[in-house]
Amino acid sequence: MNFIIARPKLWICLAVASGLSVVILANVHLVYVAIQSRPDCVDHLKVKGQQLGTYRAADSAC
Repeated sequence: MNFIIARPKLWICLAVASGLSVVILANVHLVYVAIQSRPDCVDHLKVKGQQLGTYRAADSAC
């Protein structure tokens, strides 16, 4: 008897477990990156620009 046909519940459980592990590991990676990156000071315009599309911070933290 073929192993793949003999145990379909096993393959379904393995597929669900691997899918869940991918989702969980992706979320853990996102939390890790969010904690490790600390953008305290970002370069921005200090004065109001005359060109369209130029932005500045409302309040400078630097």
